[in-house]
Amino acid sequence: MQLLTELYTSFTGSAPKTVEPIVGSGSNRQYVRFTSADGKSIIGVIGTSLDENHAFVYLARHFASKNLPVPHILAVADDGLRYLQEDLGSRSLFDALKGGRDAGGRYNEAEKQLLRQTIAELPRMQVLGAEGLDFSKCYPQGEMDTTSVLFDLNYFKYCFLKATGIDFHELRLEATFKLFAKDLTSDASLAFLYRDFQARNVMLDAEGKPHFIDFQGGRRGPVQYDVASFLWQASARYSAELREELIGVYVEHLKHYVEVDEKRFRRRLRLFVLFRILQVLGAYGFRGYFERKKHFLESIPPAMANLRQLLSEDDGCPYPYMRELLTQLVQLPQFLPEEQPPVRRKDGYRTAEDNVYKAHPADGPATFSKFDGKGPLRVRVFSFSFRKGIPEDESGNGGGYVFDCRSTHNPGRYEPYKQLTGLDEPVIRFLEDDGEILTFLDSVYRLADAHVERYLQRGFTDLMFSFGCTGGQHRSVYCAQHLAERLHKKYGIEVDITHREQAIHSILR
Repeated sequence: MQLLTELYTSFTGSAPKTVEPIVGSGSNRQYVRFTSADGKSIIGVIGTSLDENHAFVYLARHFASKNLPVPHILAVADDGLRYLQEDLGSRSLFDALKGGRDAGGRYNEAEKQLLRQTIAELPRMQVLGAEGLDFSKCYPQGEMDTTSVLFDLNYFKYCFLKATGIDFHELRLEATFKLFAKDLTSDASLAFLYRDFQARNVMLDAEGKPHFIDFQGGRRGPVQYDVASFLWQASARYSAELREELIGVYVEHLKHYVEVDEKRFRRRLRLFVLFRILQVLGAYGFRGYFERKKHFLESIPPAMANLRQLLSEDDGCPYPYMRELLTQLVQLPQFLPEEQPPVRRKDGYRTAEDNVYKAHPADGPATFSKFDGKGPLRVRVFSFSFRKGIPEDESGNGGGYVFDCRSTHNPGRYEPYKQLTGLDEPVIRFLEDDGEILTFLDSVYRLADAHVERYLQRGFTDLMFSFGCTGGQHRSVYCAQHLAERLHKKYGIEVDITHREQAIHSILR
């Protein structure tokens, strides 16, 4: 640590004011945060492998030259075992997604947007990052080949499969592994394979933009590997619908750089999903069964759920003997899921996708009113119960908009949400998971944006939006709060929020 501190002092010209150790995850590297007297911070790293350090420093500098979102290397010690890098903050994508994981994979819209932003950046890293890259400097090897695939498959066999006690024909399984490895490596690839692309290795800056770390194990390889790693991360519990959406986002951005045969891409992705699941089960078996680490033992059930789902699909495992064996595996008593409560089904509400009315051109020159040019604009947003009447307009302008939320799915019909409001996380997840409220608000947002922009343009001072539902507790509160926060963030205007039936009032200044 003393030598790392000396490297910092040599680079900055002064000793650090504070030195804060940072807890690592699965790596043997040590991380510290150096902070100067003026509050600026730098990350210091001590590595145990010179080759691994060389790989990371080379890759980071190469990626930075391509303007990719990675930490900049600031200084490297003469012996290569210590280096300084840009501090990207303390908030990882994994941290930001905690609410969705804790809710069993029910991610809200903000969390989904972070996932979209992250996977949209992956093709840049893979394709642009590979341009001009000297893969011979990658560690421990420059390319994903059959040897490395067989190593991981045998890791699964010896550290997980054998530990379950299942009887299997080792020669038949080995022959299947060789065929599997050949299929996985059959396509020549010029892309950079991140290899450990997961939420823990994505840092979010102050603006919420993703930056990538811990890519020192990367090499040349197929792009599908990283997609499978990211979207089938066991603990994430992404729904099939969310995975499909994120695959679509990835493919559309990949098309910016290379031609994509989407059907072939998806066929090969299934192979890498199967490979990735077996790979992580091998790691979980060793770290869990042999090292007795609680986190890895807890990760086995969701990984087995992923495998069970994959095997239920026709193209989930195209190798007969392996499919037979894995089917036995997921049916072992210790891996069967606990009985779950019935899944809530949607009630089949439908909303129109197209506007009923067509826009008309303006007739003649604009006229003006006595309210023009007074400014600044203040927006008032209410939630209320129709049983108690529509909120009164105190400005004298006539009351603005009143939206009826009662066509959307009502969480108040379910016992767990009856004592909560649309400000509470479980209700928010219920509404966003159902999705009807999002479709409803999309239309509201378009109308509200156009109205606010015109009022700002004309210097009007007051605009009112009211959202009503049955009790003024769930749907109307959710809609009012989200519209208020959106208008405040987008236009920087003052917004008054009143949840009338909840006796809650706040101002976003």
